[in-house]
Amino acid sequence: MNDTPDAIFWAPRRCMREPIPDLWDVARLLNEAVDAHLAGDRVRADSLLRETNRPVVREWTESLWGSAKVNPNQWQYRRLRAVADSPPCLPKPERVQKRKPSTAEQAAIIDRCGRYCVFCGVPLIRFEVRAVFHRLYPEAVPWGSTNPSQHAAFQALWLQFDHLLPHSRGGDNSLSNVVVACAGCNYGRMDNTLEELGLIDPRSRIAPGGTWDGLERVLAR
Repeated sequence: MNDTPDAIFWAPRRCMREPIPDLWDVARLLNEAVDAHLAGDRVRADSLLRETNRPVVREWTESLWGSAKVNPNQWQYRRLRAVADSPPCLPKPERVQKRKPSTAEQAAIIDRCGRYCVFCGVPLIRFEVRAVFHRLYPEAVPWGSTNPSQHAAFQALWLQFDHLLPHSRGGDNSLSNVVVACAGCNYGRMDNTLEELGLIDPRSRIAPGGTWDGLERVLAR
């Protein structure tokens, strides 16, 4: 076995960057915020929501999808390599016309994958849930048009539908090609294939499991 630093750096991996402990901590606090909100304790819910808007969480997400100029260590996570016979980037007219899975397809994908990122394993939250909190607690859950103006925890745990073979490279919306991922893992990949980033195909591994409900219970109220 080749254990040189280069071999370790370029070895296949499950995700571009391992999640930091704060991601699990803010997920726990967001769960408590839902409980407080449903119990009618809006003051505690507001406090918890503000606490989860952590700079360290934003820095983790930005290290994957942010500007390479602002994040000079990004090369450590986005380990691009040339892959022979890799599918080319197609002109837009040649791509699958429908880029986003339908509502029914999204439900089927979540049912199959669960509510954890298939790459790094962090808990995920749909934008519909975040929209409720932004509407009810606009000061505690900001959501502007730029990355820095968005709530760090809801941004990092934002459930995305990720095309394993990128849409721009000919990927379609078939259930076998679309998985759930966090914003960092999805947008951090950009239009690169799994092979080009040295990522292990998540379909070859057991999907992360757990009791996380994506805070969906807030929608029932």
